[in-house]
Amino acid sequence: MKALVLFSGGLDSSTALAMAIDKYGNDNVVALSVSYGQKHIKEIEASKKIASYYNVEHIFIDLAKIFEYSDCSLLSKNERKIPLGDYKDQLEETKGNTLSTYVPFRNGLFLSTAASIALSKNCDIIYYGAHQDDSANDAYPDCSVEFTNAINEAIYLGSGKKVKVVGPFVGLHKSDIVKIGTDLKVPYELTWSCYEGDDLACGKCGTCIDRKKAFIANGLIDPIKYKE
Repeated sequence: MKALVLFSGGLDSSTALAMAIDKYGNDNVVALSVSYGQKHIKEIEASKKIASYYNVEHIFIDLAKIFEYSDCSLLSKNERKIPLGDYKDQLEETKGNTLSTYVPFRNGLFLSTAASIALSKNCDIIYYGAHQDDSANDAYPDCSVEFTNAINEAIYLGSGKKVKVVGPFVGLHKSDIVKIGTDLKVPYELTWSCYEGDDLACGKCGTCIDRKKAFIANGLIDPIKYKE
């Protein structure tokens, strides 16, 4: 078996990468990182460091052109400020709509791209790190169990029943991911989760808040440094 991991350089995808390596060995794992026109390159830099740490093949692809019509606040072409605060509070403000940090159908596009590359690289399985906290209340609808099942079926059939998609964390919380990754000795000090691209993580955006809570829930200290 050979696995391709959709790999951003963040906490979740780095844990998924470690899981794949633990199961199949680094010679049988390919990491795929995608640029989508985000406002900073910190996560791309992190992905390179972690891929080097694990000594896995690392493929990089730029899909920014596809998102040029989006007003997502994460994209460099937009002047919208990235919202701060807990995701729950942000969802209350949007009254049930997706968050401004939702990149339209990003996981669908990334996984479809990954399927094509997986076939070319003779990979049997695709890992991606979506989890339950991101899919809650449709904050990021392409992180849900239903989406994962549907895209897996589509890719499995569309690949001639050669490639499957696995979201090992779709039914889990971020705190569960930290527990799994800690057991696997994931180098979390090399990962980057913050939506900002400064030297230190902001500590105030939704993903920073979730990350800090996940380590605290495990009685651990996050190894990266925060402004606050």
